[in-house]
Amino acid sequence: MAVLVTGGAGYIGSHTCVELLNAGYDVVVADNLSNSSEVSLQRVEQITGKPVAFYRADVRDASKLDEIFERHDIRQVIHFAGFKAVGESVAKPLMYYRNNLDSTIGLCEAMLRHKVGELVFSSSATVYSPGNTMPLSETSSTGNCTHPYGWTKFMCEEIIMDVVRAHKGFSAALLRYFNPVGAHPSGLIGEDPSGIPNNLMPFISQTAVGRRKELSVFGDDYDTPDGTGVRDYLHVVDLAKGHVSAIRYLDDHDGVHIFNLGTGRGTSVLEMVRTFEKVNHVPVPYRITDRRPGDLATVYADPSKSNRELHWKTELDLEDMCCDSWNWQSSNPNGYES
Repeated sequence: MAVLVTGGAGYIGSHTCVELLNAGYDVVVADNLSNSSEVSLQRVEQITGKPVAFYRADVRDASKLDEIFERHDIRQVIHFAGFKAVGESVAKPLMYYRNNLDSTIGLCEAMLRHKVGELVFSSSATVYSPGNTMPLSETSSTGNCTHPYGWTKFMCEEIIMDVVRAHKGFSAALLRYFNPVGAHPSGLIGEDPSGIPNNLMPFISQTAVGRRKELSVFGDDYDTPDGTGVRDYLHVVDLAKGHVSAIRYLDDHDGVHIFNLGTGRGTSVLEMVRTFEKVNHVPVPYRITDRRPGDLATVYADPSKSNRELHWKTELDLEDMCCDSWNWQSSNPNGYES
């Protein structure tokens, strides 16, 4: 039995492949490498000592998906493949809707053709509506998203829920995660964004290693302890283990199941910067700039349902996130191109 991981060469996908292989699963990866590197999978094999079956394939390619399902005894699918940059989604909304929705629809169609009925979907806290009280639980209101990326995740969730309602034997776990950071402690795999980073941690680490002049901190006048935005950051290894827990959960639970993956604790931008400097003994120059439109002051999760039903909780703390991020970045200053 194998797990198909779409987008498995990417940041979260590669770490999830490590945890799946360590848990005894066979892994098949489909990735078009539009924002990832095949080197990551070579390093996954180096970390685990186990092989990964890799197909350079666009998940929207029905014939390629059929080939993959016919060649392997796939029983479960984890779907990461999709564009994920908030700012880019605002500038290129049609590209995001076309790619993210078509890939999810095509994957579900392929799963139905090949009678594969367990899907774990990489969703996001961006599906939650502004105006919710914190912490966010799975029953918090969704929709009214502030950017096309969030809407694509929201719409993909709706598509998957409709598929489950229409097809007996098809089950899904929708994992809404918050802000993954960090890297594998080996330093062999980590976050390697193309171009200017969209997320805080790679911007911090690239500034520390000298690739960026300074970190831009978007606003210091929020109603938070130090005025900077507060988010729920979780270690990518903890997040990857959450996907293994979800795969196991679907073995015994039919229907649609929604889970938040987060720590339940908010961390401000400046708290992250100061922790990074302290544990790694490197300076991170930064500059306060204007707020970004649509940014909220505070967003963090209530992960109690995942703790209770998935038997999953985060084990690594903020210092681990900062230490492992720097270990990856300092060992690979130019990412996988190093």
